[in-house]
Amino acid sequence: MKYRVLIAFPFLLTGCATTQQLGNPAATRQAITQVLATQTAAWNRGDVAGFMQGYWKNDSLVFIGKSGLTYGWQQTLDNYRRSYPDATAMGQLDFSNLKVQPLSPDAAHVIGRWHLARPSAGDLQGHFLLVFRRFNGQWVVVADHSS
Repeated sequence: MKYRVLIAFPFLLTGCATTQQLGNPAATRQAITQVLATQTAAWNRGDVAGFMQGYWKNDSLVFIGKSGLTYGWQQTLDNYRRSYPDATAMGQLDFSNLKVQPLSPDAAHVIGRWHLARPSAGDLQGHFLLVFRRFNGQWVVVADHSS
């Protein structure tokens, strides 16, 4: 019995260390889900700038889409405004099949599906992978790969 405890002890420590390395995964998931809900609400009221508040306001932000790579918060905002010039073009956004995976206390990724309901312009949909980082207590998207 003594040997079983000695053998299991390192695995127990590893499990505890992993939990400590991730911080509070449930709180991370909730905070990131809230960012996505806030973005969805902004988009659905035709507020692209409000939607962009969920992104890292930095030149190192990266967006990967059908047109390739875009670097920078302002350039990403400009691209959104060009692609979605008004509320009709924007439609109504819905995220589904979300899987929020904390990676550390200050990093996580999210995999999911997006759908734009646009009755007059035709619906759009696809999948995404978002990389989130926490800066000064605020979770923001630092990389977005949407297809």
